[in-house]
Amino acid sequence: MDTDSARPAVTELRLSAFKTHRNVTLPLGPLTLLSGESGSGKSSALQAYEILARLGSGERLARAVEVVAGGASACVPAGARPDEQGRRGFRIGCTVDGPAGLVHLDLAVQAEPELRIVGERLTGGGETLLSTALTDPARPAVQAAWYTAGATPVTRAPLPDDRLGTALLPLRVAGKTAGQRLVLAAAEQVVVALRSAFPCDPRPEAMRAAGSVRAGGDGALGRQAVDGASGDSGAGGPGAVRRPGGRRSGGPLAGARGGAGVRRRAGGRGGETGGWAGEGDEEPDEGRLRSSCDNLPAVLERTSRECARRHAVLVAAVRDACAGPVDGLRAVPRQPGAVGDGAGAAARPGAGPGAGPGTAGRGAPPGTQGTPGGPGAPDARTAPAGRALRTAQTVQGAQGARAVQALSGVEAVQAPHGLQAVLDRGALGVMPVEQLGDGELRFLGLALVLLTGPGVLAMDPVGEIPAAQQQLTVMADGMDRCMDRRQARELVSLAVRMAERGHVRLLGTVRDPSVAEGLSGVRVLHLGA
Repeated sequence: MDTDSARPAVTELRLSAFKTHRNVTLPLGPLTLLSGESGSGKSSALQAYEILARLGSGERLARAVEVVAGGASACVPAGARPDEQGRRGFRIGCTVDGPAGLVHLDLAVQAEPELRIVGERLTGGGETLLSTALTDPARPAVQAAWYTAGATPVTRAPLPDDRLGTALLPLRVAGKTAGQRLVLAAAEQVVVALRSAFPCDPRPEAMRAAGSVRAGGDGALGRQAVDGASGDSGAGGPGAVRRPGGRRSGGPLAGARGGAGVRRRAGGRGGETGGWAGEGDEEPDEGRLRSSCDNLPAVLERTSRECARRHAVLVAAVRDACAGPVDGLRAVPRQPGAVGDGAGAAARPGAGPGAGPGTAGRGAPPGTQGTPGGPGAPDARTAPAGRALRTAQTVQGAQGARAVQALSGVEAVQAPHGLQAVLDRGALGVMPVEQLGDGELRFLGLALVLLTGPGVLAMDPVGEIPAAQQQLTVMADGMDRCMDRRQARELVSLAVRMAERGHVRLLGTVRDPSVAEGLSGVRVLHLGA
C-alpha cells in the first residue's frame, strides 16, 4: 500500500446524507474553492469536514457537532423521515491519501432520539480494516471488529458510541501481525490528516475589540518554508512538541484536551480558544493565533521576532492588499488613550487642544499620535486621583476595569499596557490596524495563517509525527467575505504559492469564483449547479 505521498491529506469528502447534500462527493486538491449560490451547501461542506476533524482529534460526538447551529438535528437531511423506532441521522465520510495508500472512512451518526455513532467503516488495500455496528441500543457502545490476518481473521470488542473508533485503535491493537500493523498505519494516517485542520474565520469586530494582550508566546514558528526559507519546528523540535506549561503533547491519536492553544487555569472555566479547544478549565495562550484572529498583536510580535523572512513575506502581501503605503507591520506597546483604545482623546473632559480628532489621524507624528490630554497635560502617574481615574477609563475592556480599580485609591497607579498592531505608513506615520477596513483585516488574518503553521496556531499539533510529514489544512468559510476582487485574488495567489511548497492545503468557500481564473493549481467546485 506504499505510495509516493509522504504527507497524509484528505483528498475526498463524502456527504452521503448531510443537511442539503445527498450522495455528494467532493474531490479535494491542495487548493480547493467551493462556489455556488446562497444555500447551495458551501458552508455545510466545511462543517462536515470540521466534524470529522474534531472526531479525529479525540473529541466526543456531542462536542464535535456543535460546529453546526442547531447541533446534530440540524445535520439531518431535510425531509428525512424517522424509522420505526423514531431514529434519524446523517452520514459523512472522507478519503485520506498517504504512506498507507488510499484509506476510506465512513460514518453513520444517529442524531435522534439519542446522539451516537451507530456505524463506522475503515477500508484500505482492499480490506475492511474496521467496522462497527450498534447491536444493543440499551448500551452506550458499538460492537467493533478490526482486521487481524492472524490465527483469528478479526478481533471483536466493544467501543464507545460517542467517539471515533479509528482514533481509538492504537489503544486496542497490538500490532503483532501484518494485518494489525496495516490497521495501525491506516488509522494513524487518517487521524493525522484530520487533526491537521485549522478553521479560520477572522472577525474584524473581534480584532478591533480585542483590547490589550500580553506579549510573547512559547515555542518556535510552525515548520514551513517561505520563499526558500526552512521553517522552524514547534518547541522542542519534531516529535517533542510541548504544550504550554512544559507538558508534552499527546500522540497523533490523542484527544485535544489541553492542546497547544490553551493553558490550564486553577478554578473557573475557560472558553473556546479556536482550533480544538479542550474540555475543562482553560485560558488562552496569546502566542498562538485563534480562529477569530482576536489575538493578532501578540502573534505578530512573536512571528516578527522568530522569523524575519516569513514576516517580510506577510508585509509584502499586506502591501499588495491595502490602500496606501505599507512599509512595515509590527506590534508595539499599547498606550492609554492611543487610537483604538476605545474612547478617543477628544471625548475626555478637560482634554487639551492637542487631544482632538486631528491627533488621531494617520498623519500625526508617531510620538504625538493619540497623546492623552495634549501638549503639557499632566502625567497620569502624578495627577490627582480623579484625573487619573478619567485617564484609566480610556483603556478598553477588562484592562480598563483593572486600571480603574487600581487608580480609584489615594495613590494613582499607571494603567497596564498590552500590545497593539500597527502599520508603518512611511511619511504618513503609523496607523493602528484597527483602522483598516473589514476586508483588509480579514486579508491580514488569513494571510498570517497561510504563512505560519501548527506551532503558531491555536490547535493541538501532532508532536510525534515529523513536521516534514504533515500538511496543515486551512478551512476558510467565506474566504473572500468583505474583500474586493483585487484583495481576494491576492489572497488566493498567496495560497497558491504556499500550497506549492507542500506544507499547506486550503479548503475555502468564495462568492466570486472568477478570483481564481488563470491561477494554476486551484480547483473550483460549483455546488448546486
